[in-house]
Amino acid sequence: MTVLLLRLAGPLQSWGSSARFARRSTENAPTKSGVLGLLASAEGRPRGADLSDLAALRFGVRIDQPGSRMRDFHTAHHADTGKSMPLSQRFYLADAVFVAGVEGDHALLWSLYNAVCAPRFLPYLGRRSCPPSRPLDLGQPLPDTDLEEALRTAPWQASHWYRRRARRGRDGGPTALDLLIDCPPADVPHLSLRDTPVSFDPRHRQYALRGVITGHVDVPAPASEAAPPSHDPTTVLRPLAPPRSITPAPRTS
Repeated sequence: MTVLLLRLAGPLQSWGSSARFARRSTENAPTKSGVLGLLASAEGRPRGADLSDLAALRFGVRIDQPGSRMRDFHTAHHADTGKSMPLSQRFYLADAVFVAGVEGDHALLWSLYNAVCAPRFLPYLGRRSCPPSRPLDLGQPLPDTDLEEALRTAPWQASHWYRRRARRGRDGGPTALDLLIDCPPADVPHLSLRDTPVSFDPRHRQYALRGVITGHVDVPAPASEAAPPSHDPTTVLRPLAPPRSITPAPRTS
């Protein structure tokens, strides 16, 4: 199998799996539906498109920087009538960084990688108001690699200031990073989430349950000691005439 890793970093993120009506919550880590929605959007799939190939991918996430939870008391007015809309509370993760991965077919993951590098629609981290502050891709798909091993060995993506604080020992610093990975069919899951997308059709969104296993990994070496450069996600949007795709590296057995 092949693994594609993504860096999910931004000032705000929000990954709701049970958000309804006036209270829009967020999970502590990216959801499968949120990340697969990001990939589908990058490919330019319409909301009513078939998602079975994406839903079949094994999904996992590593919490490199948990961030802090914040609440927004949200008010809005109808654009045409000026009528007040229902008040709502919306929750976000501030200054969080995650490494998410999907495992599956070699050709499909190369197609998704090309889409992430030149997305059809602007990528966002759970909600449209949450653009990424750093590039999403962490390099080309990894052939003949296990998802858990890829998440365990990927360089630590935490922010420069967070790593510096950890080295000084403030608040103890992280000694291990949390992992959440799709549970293999033969194993017993540690928890269940209803966040496997069946349909993103706004007329009838559907999500299925998935089992999740949890674990930990020692903090790996960081990707770089230098502070990351500024990032504008709009510069990678795919033009009307899409660029030539990168040819996948040949498989070796």
